[in-house]
Amino acid sequence: QVQLVESGGGLVQAGGSLGLSCAASGRAFSSYAMGWFRQAPGKEREFVSAISWSGTNTLYADSVKGRFTISRDNPKNTLYLQMNSLKPEDTAVYFCAANGRRLYGSGSRYQADYDYWGQGTQVTVSS
Repeated sequence: QVQLVESGGGLVQAGGSLGLSCAASGRAFSSYAMGWFRQAPGKEREFVSAISWSGTNTLYADSVKGRFTISRDNPKNTLYLQMNSLKPEDTAVYFCAANGRRLYGSGSRYQADYDYWGQGTQVTVSS
């Protein structure tokens, strides 16, 4: 079992930056591929970014590529998402997720591959 707690959300103007964190409990964090997803009002949850267990491999949705950066600190059991050049369309609840079933994975853009989810943190970008 692993528990995930996101933080760092808030209100920011378009063009600004925010950094999200996801703190994980348990000693197996370093063996999990991790991902960030988001859900805007009235829309389905969508993939944002993913990172392999080691941090070597990363994936990004086209909509955030070049603006967002995913990273992780395994000794600190923490996943990060640095968001720059934010746009109003980035407004959503952001969730972190862990793939606990396939250890030492490379990361995935598919929600079904993740079995642990945080409660989410709200990001609001004003125009």
